[in-house]
Amino acid sequence: MTAPWLSIIGIGENGLTGLGPAARSLLDSAEIIVGGERHLAMLGENKAQHHAWTRPFSDNIAQLKLWRGRPVAVLASGDPMWFGVGATLAKQFEPAEMTVLPHPGAFSLAAAKLGWPLQDVLCLTVHGRPIEPLALNLYPGARWLVLSEDGGTPATLAAFLSERGWGSARLTVLEHLGGAEKIIAGTAQSWSQPRAADLNCIAVELTQGPVLSRMPGLPDEAFQHDGQLTKRELRAATLSALAPWPGARLWDVGAGCGSIAIEWARAGGIATAIEQNAERRASIIHNAAALGVPQVAVLAGEAPAVLSQLTDTPDAIFVGGGTSVPGMMEACWSALKPGGRLVANAVTAEGEALLLDWQSRMGGELCRIAVSRLAPVGRFHTWHPLMPVTQYCGVKS
Repeated sequence: MTAPWLSIIGIGENGLTGLGPAARSLLDSAEIIVGGERHLAMLGENKAQHHAWTRPFSDNIAQLKLWRGRPVAVLASGDPMWFGVGATLAKQFEPAEMTVLPHPGAFSLAAAKLGWPLQDVLCLTVHGRPIEPLALNLYPGARWLVLSEDGGTPATLAAFLSERGWGSARLTVLEHLGGAEKIIAGTAQSWSQPRAADLNCIAVELTQGPVLSRMPGLPDEAFQHDGQLTKRELRAATLSALAPWPGARLWDVGAGCGSIAIEWARAGGIATAIEQNAERRASIIHNAAALGVPQVAVLAGEAPAVLSQLTDTPDAIFVGGGTSVPGMMEACWSALKPGGRLVANAVTAEGEALLLDWQSRMGGELCRIAVSRLAPVGRFHTWHPLMPVTQYCGVKS
């Protein structure tokens, strides 16, 4: 069994005085200590070699692997396994190689300061990450604790909330938790505080604002589109047939404005939107960011030929356009994992005929979905039917 050689030690604003005997012992016996310059400055003089993190971070991983077997200590803020360097290193090294000693982190310290039960709080970060995914958690009564990128993050977050109709949200900025603490509070819409200390955590209390559910079937108006949009009712039925789960991979073939890929990602999945039209690809990127999932990948090209460029194996594929393209269904079916789902929608007679033939040969289910929406006609209202859609859903054995 591999002996632990890599110690990952959480440290707070009070430096060495806040460390327990086990952490102090590991630091004293380390040949090499790695960390940010702020952390290394807390150590003063000791016998170990000091190495500050460099960019790109992948270079640090390569260097740590060269030191494998030597006693190496890594310093990290608070709990290294919660949005910390420990979580990153755990993907590169076996658990048996590591000793992790957490310290009370910003989330725990902030919750204690505010009197918030931590299990009821959404713990989020924008440190080294985009701010747009916070939009997934906009609902009345939500409480957030957000790790900041720097001292400008509170003003950026206040603007982010105000632009999305949540200007009444209350922000509390907690600087240097566990050290020379300072607290600043205000609402998002009236935020005019000077730049905060770079080391800060932001508590957010949401009250009222527009809610976009994570359940499938966002309003059509939530998307920028040129008409190539899977309408709300059909989109909800399509997502139900695709059956997303966190971490599952989807290919959205002929993505249009990206509505299926985006709602899949909002449910926690990983999505690639495949679209040959440049203007629609731009809409996908815009919509994904606006709806909290900027990580949706966009691939330019015409299916099925472009599918060969993808290296992942999908758990589900949606064909929203092009079911009658020669080889499309075969290529998608071949790419699926065993147990994967293929869902295809057709509105033309030719597309429906192909799905009927495909289902007769490959099995699966077919249904026809017809939706009518009430709309005014002069002084009265009538039902306006949308085009009926034939939907295929098959599971690869």
